[in-house]
Amino acid sequence: MTATRILVTGGAGFIGSHYVRTLLGPAGPRGVRITVLDKLTYAGNLANLRPVAAHPGYRFVRGDICDSLLVDRLVAEHDQVVHFAAESHVDRSIADGGDFVRTNALGTYTLLEAVRRRHGDGAAFVHVSTDEVYGSIEQGTWPETDPVLPSSPYAAAKAASDLLALAFVRTHGLDVRVTRCANNYGPHQHPEKLVPLAITNLLDGGDVPLYGDGLHVRDWLHVDDHVRALELVRTRGRAGEVYNIGGGTQLTNREMAERLLEACGAAPDRIRYVEDRKGHDRRYAVDWNKIRCELGYAPRRDLADGLAETVAWYRANRPWWEPLKRRPLLRKLGDRQQRAAG
Repeated sequence: MTATRILVTGGAGFIGSHYVRTLLGPAGPRGVRITVLDKLTYAGNLANLRPVAAHPGYRFVRGDICDSLLVDRLVAEHDQVVHFAAESHVDRSIADGGDFVRTNALGTYTLLEAVRRRHGDGAAFVHVSTDEVYGSIEQGTWPETDPVLPSSPYAAAKAASDLLALAFVRTHGLDVRVTRCANNYGPHQHPEKLVPLAITNLLDGGDVPLYGDGLHVRDWLHVDDHVRALELVRTRGRAGEVYNIGGGTQLTNREMAERLLEACGAAPDRIRYVEDRKGHDRRYAVDWNKIRCELGYAPRRDLADGLAETVAWYRANRPWWEPLKRRPLLRKLGDRQQRAAG
């Protein structure tokens, strides 16, 4: 059997590395060879890939998805692309959105052009996006057919990459499948995000910072479920289609913080409200009936069990996250939240 050669961009990050570890793990598909392309910015960590470093089907290349010569060479060597690489933190995009436009929009364009030149006959390209491109919705859910209405520079740059990907389907006939997922959580997530930030703060005796009144609503998805959904899209999805990936558990940020306090065994008074961020979307909610009906997806991970396992992982892996929290930019963001709290 000929191996399927998959180029995974951003494969040293949180979700990308989980995808790689899953595919190359004992329960993964047979006959898969993976090359990870990652620039190793602050969010990329080779430690995330250590469990598969010796796997015969694994290769790592350090590089930038905006490097057209490198991308052309790698795309030519592979049958499919699963594209995770992105700048992804809203606060950082508000402070300086330039890297977000470059990586998310120009980087995606560079990959699409390489696929067009090498695989104009239709090699699958899975473009991993976010529910944040839809913007805020007061009631109900966003179906895939609704227009994108991004609020932050991050979401706008991701929306631009989505539209580029879909334009390459219509103009060049590429086999691109776009996914838009709910908020992920799980082990190996960078501590700038709400769940690991709260956990690591609590493990250090600190508080959980919440923007505004803490009543912003998010749908929560364990990274295991996200990876399963992505594999369904890669192996059975249709060219030119968008698939929303939901978690099935909508909570306010306050409710999530309370669950994390309980999971960490912390007192209920460890929540600290800070000034709301600019353009903060009130509620995200996607309609994921399409992927359920077409591909048989449904989330399997229970939130309580998933949070308990996540807390246990951060408790056992201080050497992984402590250096990340000492980095200057993360400290700067934390200081800004502290000042806002007064």
